[in-house]
Formats: sequence, C-alpha cells, structure tokens
Amino acid sequence: MQFYSTNNKDLRVSFQEAVFNSLPKDKGLYMPENIPQLDPYFIKHIQQYSFQEIAFEVAKAIIGDDIPAKDLKAIIQDAINFEAPVRFLSAETAVLELFHGPSYAFKDFGARFMSRVMGYYSKQGDQLLDVLVATSGDTGGAVALGFLGVAGTRVTILYPKGKVSKVQEEQLTTNGQNIRALEVDGTFDDCQALVKEAFNDPELNAVLRLTSANSINIARLIPQTFYYFWAYAQLKSQGMDQVVFTVPSGNFGNIGAGLLAYKMGLPVRHFVAGTNVNDTVPRFLDSGSYAPKPSVQTLANAMDVGNPSNWVRIQDLFDQDVNGLKDLVSAYTFDDEQTVAGMKDLFAQYGYVACPHTAIAYLASQAYRQAHPGEYASVFLSTAHPCKFPEAIDPDVFKAVKLPKGAEDLADKPKLAEPMKVDYTEFKQYLLNHQ
Repeated sequence: MQFYSTNNKDLRVSFQEAVFNSLPKDKGLYMPENIPQLDPYFIKHIQQYSFQEIAFEVAKAIIGDDIPAKDLKAIIQDAINFEAPVRFLSAETAVLELFHGPSYAFKDFGARFMSRVMGYYSKQGDQLLDVLVATSGDTGGAVALGFLGVAGTRVTILYPKGKVSKVQEEQLTTNGQNIRALEVDGTFDDCQALVKEAFNDPELNAVLRLTSANSINIARLIPQTFYYFWAYAQLKSQGMDQVVFTVPSGNFGNIGAGLLAYKMGLPVRHFVAGTNVNDTVPRFLDSGSYAPKPSVQTLANAMDVGNPSNWVRIQDLFDQDVNGLKDLVSAYTFDDEQTVAGMKDLFAQYGYVACPHTAIAYLASQAYRQAHPGEYASVFLSTAHPCKFPEAIDPDVFKAVKLPKGAEDLADKPKLAEPMKVDYTEFKQYLLNHQ
C-alpha cells in the first residue's frame, strides 16, 4: 500500500516512509492511496473472531505486504494485549472502555502499535530514531510507556506547563531511560507547533532522524480503527447491528479512525463528536467555515485543541464534501459546568465513575438520542481511567474509583522534566545539544 499527502495526492510513499516521515514535506498528512474494503463475510461473522484476529485483518488490509503477515501478527499480539470491553449501562446505552492499557488511556492502542512498528523497521538501520511528541494530556504517558526501553529509539515529549493532570504528568515525567520530557510554558497548540516546525527544519533533519508519535502519524491512526470493529463484534454477539458511536474529540484522530473504519465497511449508523468549549469543528459543521482559535483550558484537558490536526484527514476521507460529512457526523459542545454535571449524572444513574472526556461523550450521546430517537445501540467511548483526573471529579464520586495496578507508585517517583519557553530556537538547540 502506498500513502499520499492530503496536500498532494501525487506524492506517494511506502508505509515505512510514512511512519518515519510522519509529516510529508508539503505539511499535509499521510493517507492510504485507496481505502481497502473488508470482506463482507468477515463483517457479517465478525463476532466469531478474537480482538487480535480482527486487528490483524484490519491492519493487513491497510498496510498490505509492507510488513509480512507473520511479523504483523507478532506486532499485534505484543501491542494489543489488553481488553476493550463494551459495558452496557442500560438496554440502549453502552460505554466502550479504552483505558485498560498500561497508561490507562485509549492512546495505548496507537502508541504501542506504532512503537512496535518503528522498532521492527529500526532493526534494519543503525541511526537512532528521535521521536518527538506534543501532548495535551494522555498522549505523553501512552507514548512514554509504549516506547520505554524500545531499542534504537529516543522520545522527547513536550507538554504544556500546568495544563495536564497530576497523574498524567507523573506518567510522562518519571520514566528516564530513553524518555525525555519538556515542560513548555504555553498551550498544547504551542507544543504541537514546535514539533511541526522541527519536522520541517532541513538543518535539524540533516543531523537527527526525526519522527512523530502524535496522531498525525499514520501508525497511530491505524490501530485506533481496531476497537471500533471489536466493539461492533461485541454488539453482534448480543444480536445488535445498529450502532451510533459517540467520541470525545480534541485533535480528532479518534473519531477519524472510526470514520476510516466506516469507509472500510464497518456498518455504523452515525458518529457523534463531543467537544469541550474548544469547538472549532462543531462551529464548522454549523457554519461551513473552518475558523481555528487559540485553545482554552478545560477539565477535559486532553481535548484542549484549538486547531485539530486530524480534521484534514476527515475532510480528505469525504473528498471535501461537507454535506456528506454532515450526514454521518454530528457534534455537540459542553462547558466545564455541564461536564461536571455529566460525571455526577453517570454516577447517580449507573454508579459509573467517568473522567471528564468520557462525561462529554456521554452528554453528547444523550443529546443525539434525544434529537434522534430510535432502535440502536448508543455506544460512547471512555478514553481515560478516572484515576487520572482526581482534581476534576467530585470528591464523593472519586471515592468510588478503584486504582489500577501501578497507579499508587507514580507519586513516589522523581519528576524528570526540563522547563522550556515557547521558542523554536531554544527547542532546536536543546535537541542538538542533547544528542
């Protein structure tokens, strides 16, 4: 399979090049040259397959022969070694839990798969691979744990000072080894801009072998399709085949993966994007005008993105057809007060403790259900374990949180992070001075 740039469909590269380049030189994003269609028989009988078997079929369809089947199966078995259960809260409402990996967030799927793919290809070269990643919260921890100890790689994580939760910061700043953290005195958008500028700096790229672990990397997007197919398989096993997925959305990679799954043949009735007050995409769907604005800090900090990078991929999937996109995707926006109310409502009605991002997805699913009643399973995605957000959850509700294994030990580890201004020259000098 070849991959093109969203800015130039004549620019084609292999999967390996797309993974390591992260960004095409024209600053677009990589997409597969064609969207493979999965065998209808496979979709019809998908409930008969395991999660790893489904992941292999989907990955093989997109990647093709770039990674031999035997090696691809081994990568998936190693990377996707935790569950993603669909848990019904009522007869019509269910939550897809994506926080059962090592960093307690959905980004473990992408980070672990990508790190194994990069490790697989890196065995064929001898230059150290420098992975740059900007995080608004959960990406940093997932990438840190995904790449920790992976030979031939070095990870530099940029995160906004004071804008990630305590647990999130501990997960990305306490690792050492081949993981480095930079505490940037700015926003996530500032961090992302620094990373993008580094990729487009010829002088820096002549010295370092740079790649990205953000959702702009195609190797992050592909494994996120896996759990949409797996969720559908779980619904099929219970006799359900009509589903609406509601996705908490910030950089729009997660819902972008769902839409890619849909284009590959996954029968989804509708997608709903739930956002916080960083509402660039909902405003676009309302007005047809794409007008990014500076990000605003909220309780759902992993969604504090003013200019979602992955939106260009979604528009590309729909050939810039805004009306076709609107037919399949709805969006709802909620502020912090509503988010807190959503967390309380989930606990009061179902005894379910949710993080702020999950609460926004729940609220959006409820809003869509109210506007579009009918017989279908409404599945909202839970993207992070609530233990990562003690500051955002009502203390009486937080008492019910059961800490996952390893969470108690994080606070005892020393913080390993260097402060940095929003200054590309300073960032570039850091990279050059710490080779």
